[in-house]
Amino acid sequence: MLILITPEQDVANETDLINQFFEVGLAILHLRKPEKSYAQHLAYISAIDEEYHNRIMIHYHHELAEDFLLKGIHIQEQPRVDMGEDFGLYVSQFTSQRYDVSTSFHNAGDIMFYKEIPLIYNLLSPVFTAISKPGMTGKAFDVNQIEVPVIGMGGVKANNLTQVKELGYAGVGVLGGVWNAEDPLTVLKGLISESKTIF
Repeated sequence: MLILITPEQDVANETDLINQFFEVGLAILHLRKPEKSYAQHLAYISAIDEEYHNRIMIHYHHELAEDFLLKGIHIQEQPRVDMGEDFGLYVSQFTSQRYDVSTSFHNAGDIMFYKEIPLIYNLLSPVFTAISKPGMTGKAFDVNQIEVPVIGMGGVKANNLTQVKELGYAGVGVLGGVWNAEDPLTVLKGLISESKTIF
């Protein structure tokens, strides 16, 4: 499984690129735009071909999942912690309508505390030193003993996908490795192709 996360700051022709990414086989896009308003999210999703909306997981303005029939929602780490015991209830509001829900972690040991909650997968970072956040040193978390699906993020490239698999991950999440590339489409196509042979 390969997931692409949007850059926080818009890049040129971003939604056009996203349509091309989906066209060449991107399975899941995480729409993460913390500075965008509800209206800006609305415009952004509207610029993506409707046939691809069911491949989008949205990080903010979760109500848009229902408006656009998106794949589901992602809950950032701090909001999940802030919800405390209400987290499971919040998740069930979406899973009961057949939307997928995922969440983020920066500590592998915390994941199993949520194993009874029906999350489609858990994002864990940084596995390697992040490309988009150079100060974030990789931890090479080994998740082989974790019983729920974990997606590895941080410093993921085509040449370390095998290592990610050996550490027990169900797939990878990419951000800087694609968006910072000279030719994002070619890089993503290579990652999609490589990840299919490994995961």
